[in-house]
Amino acid sequence: MSQSLFQKLTAFIQTPLGLSVALGGGFILVFYFLLQTKHHRREPVLSPDAWREFPIVEKIKISPNTALYRFGLPDPEDNLGLPAGQHITIAAEIDGKDIVRNYTPTTGNDDLGHFDLVVKTYEKGNVSRYLSLLKIGDKGQFRYSPELAAEFGLIAGGTGITPMLQVVRYSLFNPGDPTKFSLIYANVNEEDILLKTELDYLVAMFPYRFKVYYVLNNPPAGWKGGVGFVSKEHIAEYLPGPGPEAKILVCGPPPMVTAMKGHLDALKYPAPRTVSKVDDPVFIF
Repeated sequence: MSQSLFQKLTAFIQTPLGLSVALGGGFILVFYFLLQTKHHRREPVLSPDAWREFPIVEKIKISPNTALYRFGLPDPEDNLGLPAGQHITIAAEIDGKDIVRNYTPTTGNDDLGHFDLVVKTYEKGNVSRYLSLLKIGDKGQFRYSPELAAEFGLIAGGTGITPMLQVVRYSLFNPGDPTKFSLIYANVNEEDILLKTELDYLVAMFPYRFKVYYVLNNPPAGWKGGVGFVSKEHIAEYLPGPGPEAKILVCGPPPMVTAMKGHLDALKYPAPRTVSKVDDPVFIF
């Protein structure tokens, strides 16, 4: 992307909630590399060989440093068509440097007319830069299907919840899918728990198929969840044990992922590969 084009992507828009986002008059550019799937209800929204523009229609602050960005699709009946477990690769040229980040939409193919990204803003970063140019690529190795396992154990930290929620939603709302999910979700403070309202709603709607155990480094008074870091004991108590009918998914900051690998090894789960494959008993996003 040329510098002149990047400069054009700096006009501010006013969202319905009164929040400004620097995204080129409210548009993002995306490039689609995914093959068509049976989940498309209409012709593919994104082209494999052309850039497309999508308007940003809403920005919702969901924690002190995290926001949900909603992008509109061309028609109210369109969906993104992204297979469960896949992510979006955001690439942009900023100040002469290529910036690449991966994000998993929190919406599924049953969400029509839009797709959502939950993005955390870091102290030395500028999220509006990273959202200025999106490339959607089928780079993820995990693609969910009901035949993968009878039960999943999920370990997430921070924004690592997004691929977990995508898979869980896809499964729970499929009437023919009996798969069960147990999630350990770790954060620093209570206000850092992303998408908690939706997670708790899914637990209430599907109590026999979905359970969540929250862990906080700094819990408030009266906290009933886990305290500190996710431990070997947490995994042993709240997730399915190693076996042919269970699969473990892990997504979070690198130090957390490293610690989880150690805990899983101590509990006799199979060791994950350097690059996880969909059939692996332990899959690292």
